[in-house]
Amino acid sequence: MRPVVIAVVGGKKSGKTTAIEILIKKLAERGHKIAAIKHIPEPNFTIDQEGKDTWKYAQAGATQIIGVSAHEIVTIEKTDFKKELLTEILRKCRKNDVVFLEGFKDLIARNKSIFKIVVLNSERQAAEGLKVFEPILAFTGPYHLQTSGKRPSYVDILKSPDKLADLVEKLIPRRAAT
Repeated sequence: MRPVVIAVVGGKKSGKTTAIEILIKKLAERGHKIAAIKHIPEPNFTIDQEGKDTWKYAQAGATQIIGVSAHEIVTIEKTDFKKELLTEILRKCRKNDVVFLEGFKDLIARNKSIFKIVVLNSERQAAEGLKVFEPILAFTGPYHLQTSGKRPSYVDILKSPDKLADLVEKLIPRRAAT
Protein backbone atom coordinates (compact mmCIF):
# COMPACT_ATOMS: atom_id res chain seq x y z
CA MET A 1 0.00 0.00 0.00
CA ARG A 2 1.39 3.38 -1.01
CA PRO A 3 0.91 6.34 1.31
CA VAL A 4 -1.27 9.29 0.40
CA VAL A 5 0.98 12.25 -0.39
CA ILE A 6 -0.28 15.72 0.50
CA ALA A 7 1.66 18.90 -0.12
CA VAL A 8 0.92 21.86 2.09
CA VAL A 9 1.79 24.98 0.11
CA GLY A 10 1.55 28.72 0.65
CA GLY A 11 3.59 31.86 1.12
CA LYS A 12 6.21 32.48 3.77
CA LYS A 13 4.81 32.68 7.30
CA SER A 14 1.34 31.66 6.05
CA GLY A 15 0.87 28.83 8.54
CA LYS A 16 2.02 25.78 6.57
CA THR A 17 3.96 24.27 9.48
CA THR A 18 1.06 24.88 11.87
CA ALA A 19 -1.38 23.19 9.48
CA ILE A 20 0.88 20.15 9.09
CA GLU A 21 1.50 19.96 12.84
CA ILE A 22 -2.25 19.96 13.58
CA LEU A 23 -2.99 17.38 10.87
CA ILE A 24 -0.21 15.09 12.08
CA LYS A 25 -1.57 15.27 15.64
CA LYS A 26 -5.17 14.56 14.57
CA LEU A 27 -4.29 11.71 12.20
CA ALA A 28 -1.79 10.13 14.63
CA GLU A 29 -4.52 10.17 17.31
CA ARG A 30 -6.65 8.18 14.85
CA GLY A 31 -3.93 5.55 14.55
CA HIS A 32 -2.33 6.55 11.26
CA LYS A 33 1.40 6.45 10.60
CA ILE A 34 2.60 9.83 9.35
CA ALA A 35 5.76 11.05 7.64
CA ALA A 36 6.65 14.70 7.09
CA ILE A 37 9.18 16.00 4.59
CA LYS A 38 10.33 19.62 4.82
CA HIS A 39 12.08 21.27 1.89
CA ILE A 40 14.74 23.62 3.22
CA PRO A 41 15.69 26.01 0.41
CA GLU A 42 18.74 27.59 2.07
CA PRO A 43 21.67 26.41 -0.09
CA ASN A 44 24.17 25.97 2.76
CA PHE A 45 21.85 24.42 5.36
CA THR A 46 23.08 21.25 7.04
CA ILE A 47 21.82 19.33 10.01
CA ASP A 48 25.33 17.97 10.46
CA GLN A 49 27.60 20.02 12.72
CA GLU A 50 31.20 20.71 11.85
CA GLY A 51 33.59 18.79 14.08
CA LYS A 52 31.07 16.11 15.12
CA ASP A 53 31.82 12.48 14.27
CA THR A 54 29.05 12.30 11.66
CA TRP A 55 30.50 15.40 9.95
CA LYS A 56 33.97 13.81 10.01
CA TYR A 57 32.59 10.67 8.34
CA ALA A 58 31.05 12.78 5.56
CA GLN A 59 34.27 14.75 5.13
CA ALA A 60 36.11 11.45 4.74
CA GLY A 61 33.76 10.48 1.89
CA ALA A 62 30.76 8.66 3.39
CA THR A 63 27.56 9.46 1.48
CA GLN A 64 25.25 7.92 4.09
CA ILE A 65 25.75 8.34 7.82
CA ILE A 66 23.38 6.89 10.41
CA GLY A 67 23.34 8.15 13.98
CA VAL A 68 21.67 6.01 16.64
CA SER A 69 20.72 7.16 20.14
CA ALA A 70 18.40 5.79 22.80
CA HIS A 71 15.28 7.31 21.18
CA GLU A 72 16.20 8.26 17.61
CA ILE A 73 17.80 7.06 14.44
CA VAL A 74 18.86 9.80 12.07
CA THR A 75 20.07 9.21 8.54
CA ILE A 76 22.17 11.84 6.83
CA GLU A 77 22.54 11.33 3.10
CA LYS A 78 24.97 13.52 1.24
CA THR A 79 23.43 14.11 -2.18
CA ASP A 80 22.62 16.69 -4.82
CA PHE A 81 18.91 17.36 -4.40
CA LYS A 82 18.53 18.19 -8.08
CA LYS A 83 19.62 14.65 -8.85
CA GLU A 84 17.57 13.09 -6.04
CA LEU A 85 14.10 12.61 -7.41
CA LEU A 86 11.09 13.27 -5.22
CA THR A 87 9.95 9.71 -5.95
CA GLU A 88 13.15 8.42 -4.36
CA ILE A 89 12.58 10.54 -1.27
CA LEU A 90 8.95 9.40 -1.03
CA ARG A 91 10.03 5.76 -1.35
CA LYS A 92 11.71 6.13 2.05
CA CYS A 93 8.25 6.85 3.53
CA ARG A 94 6.39 3.89 2.04
CA LYS A 95 5.54 2.35 5.43
CA ASN A 96 3.35 5.33 6.34
CA ASP A 97 -0.32 6.03 5.67
CA VAL A 98 0.20 9.72 4.88
CA VAL A 99 3.21 11.78 3.83
CA PHE A 100 3.04 15.55 4.24
CA LEU A 101 5.31 17.67 2.09
CA GLU A 102 6.11 21.25 3.04
CA GLY A 103 7.65 23.19 0.21
CA PHE A 104 8.67 21.68 -3.13
CA LYS A 105 6.14 24.09 -4.69
CA ASP A 106 7.55 24.12 -8.22
CA LEU A 107 8.21 20.39 -8.20
CA ILE A 108 4.67 19.34 -7.22
CA ALA A 109 2.45 22.11 -8.63
CA ARG A 110 0.80 20.11 -11.43
CA ASN A 111 1.56 16.60 -10.16
CA LYS A 112 -1.92 15.09 -10.07
CA SER A 113 -0.87 12.24 -7.75
CA ILE A 114 -0.10 14.74 -4.96
CA PHE A 115 -3.03 16.47 -3.31
CA LYS A 116 -2.49 20.04 -2.18
CA ILE A 117 -3.71 21.99 0.82
CA VAL A 118 -3.20 25.67 0.05
CA VAL A 119 -2.58 27.93 3.05
CA LEU A 120 -3.82 31.45 2.32
CA ASN A 121 -2.92 34.94 3.49
CA SER A 122 -4.96 36.77 0.84
CA GLU A 123 -7.56 36.44 -1.89
CA ARG A 124 -4.77 36.96 -4.43
CA GLN A 125 -3.07 33.80 -3.12
CA ALA A 126 -6.32 31.88 -3.60
CA ALA A 127 -6.60 32.99 -7.24
CA GLU A 128 -2.93 32.15 -7.81
CA GLY A 129 -3.35 28.79 -6.09
CA LEU A 130 -6.23 27.84 -8.38
CA LYS A 131 -4.04 28.61 -11.41
CA VAL A 132 -0.87 26.90 -10.16
CA PHE A 133 -1.87 23.87 -8.05
CA GLU A 134 -3.75 20.79 -9.06
CA PRO A 135 -5.51 18.94 -7.47
CA ILE A 136 -6.41 21.10 -4.45
CA LEU A 137 -7.93 19.19 -1.55
CA ALA A 138 -8.77 22.32 0.47
CA PHE A 139 -7.84 25.88 1.31
CA THR A 140 -6.95 26.89 4.87
CA GLY A 141 -5.02 29.61 6.65
CA PRO A 142 -5.46 33.07 8.14
CA TYR A 143 -7.37 34.42 5.12
CA HIS A 144 -10.93 33.08 5.34
CA LEU A 145 -11.96 32.32 1.78
CA GLN A 146 -15.62 32.28 0.82
CA THR A 147 -15.95 29.26 -1.47
CA SER A 148 -18.55 28.39 -4.05
CA GLY A 149 -19.52 25.00 -5.43
CA LYS A 150 -16.71 24.90 -8.04
CA ARG A 151 -13.83 25.78 -5.73
CA PRO A 152 -12.28 23.44 -3.21
CA SER A 153 -13.69 24.18 0.22
CA TYR A 154 -12.08 26.43 2.82
CA VAL A 155 -11.51 24.79 6.22
CA ASP A 156 -10.24 26.84 9.14
CA ILE A 157 -7.55 24.51 10.52
CA LEU A 158 -7.55 26.32 13.88
CA LYS A 159 -11.34 26.17 14.39
CA SER A 160 -12.17 22.89 12.62
CA PRO A 161 -9.07 20.68 12.58
CA ASP A 162 -11.13 17.48 12.52
CA LYS A 163 -12.90 18.57 9.33
CA LEU A 164 -9.60 18.91 7.46
CA ALA A 165 -8.30 15.67 9.01
CA ASP A 166 -11.50 13.95 7.77
CA LEU A 167 -10.79 15.14 4.21
CA VAL A 168 -7.29 13.70 4.40
CA GLU A 169 -8.45 10.48 6.02
CA LYS A 170 -10.94 9.82 3.20
CA LEU A 171 -7.96 9.55 0.83
CA ILE A 172 -6.20 6.85 2.87
CA PRO A 173 -6.83 3.38 1.47
CA ARG A 174 -8.29 0.92 3.95
CA ARG A 175 -5.92 -1.81 5.07
CA ALA A 176 -6.88 -5.37 4.32
CA ALA A 177 -7.72 -7.40 7.42
CA THR A 178 -4.96 -9.84 8.33
